[in-house]
Amino acid sequence: MKDMKKIILMTMLAATTLAASAQDTKPYESKMSQIETEFHKLEAELTPLRQKDPSTFTEADKAKVTEIMAKADSLDSAQLATVLEIAEKFKTTTFPAKYIAEVADGLEYADLKRLCDPSTGYYNAPEMKKAKDLYEMYKLREPGSMYKELVMTDLNGKQMKLSDWAGKGKYVFVDFWASWCAPCRKEMPNVVEAYKRYKDKGLEIIGVSFDDNKLKWSSAVEKLCMTWPQMSDLKGWQSAAGKVYGIRSIPSNILLDKDGKIIAMDLRGEALQTELAKLLK
Repeated sequence: MKDMKKIILMTMLAATTLAASAQDTKPYESKMSQIETEFHKLEAELTPLRQKDPSTFTEADKAKVTEIMAKADSLDSAQLATVLEIAEKFKTTTFPAKYIAEVADGLEYADLKRLCDPSTGYYNAPEMKKAKDLYEMYKLREPGSMYKELVMTDLNGKQMKLSDWAGKGKYVFVDFWASWCAPCRKEMPNVVEAYKRYKDKGLEIIGVSFDDNKLKWSSAVEKLCMTWPQMSDLKGWQSAAGKVYGIRSIPSNILLDKDGKIIAMDLRGEALQTELAKLLK
């Protein structure tokens, strides 16, 4: 009889815990659902503009696109912050897994590393596969590891190696980009500015293009004022660089120290300028 009472009591406690857990998760489910709804609204606003030729955009159209993009960025930040909060608050459960899967593509290396923790309750959930796969690819260019060789051709068709620069006493910024990549082109003035500031202070930049058309590649290099060495195997997304460094989206980059060790990755905007200023005073 005592054993029966103990079983009943344990069952009741488990049910109470489950109910409390469901009650705790409801606000987060509601918040994530609200964010998704807001994304759908922005998508609806953007659809008519996507159907227009950008060359025919009015100033009002351009302003609307800018406004939508700003709102989308804000929602992205809110979504990521909420997922990170969920992962911390419910880390002993499987609850965070589905939400981590939703934001996996936008996670930075440090966040992926923290989230892909085998000791969490959600680590082995099926929904974690995408995040874990991404983390494994990030690890191919993890800070602290040595650079890996790349052998491709330059714009003149001459073979060149990353080792021609890496580990030779300079900081080397390896920039993975492509002429067809709009975010790459948007970031390039920042990279150009970094090269102007630091090329005489010990910085070299090596462009690694994911292009598959040599003419478009060379045209973009000239138009974007990229005066540093360039290399490519002209295989697009099948580029050897993708496999060697786990590149699944561009722009991407790694920064090598004077000995060829990776000390940072995916530096963009002000983060790139700040890191270089710290290293190359």
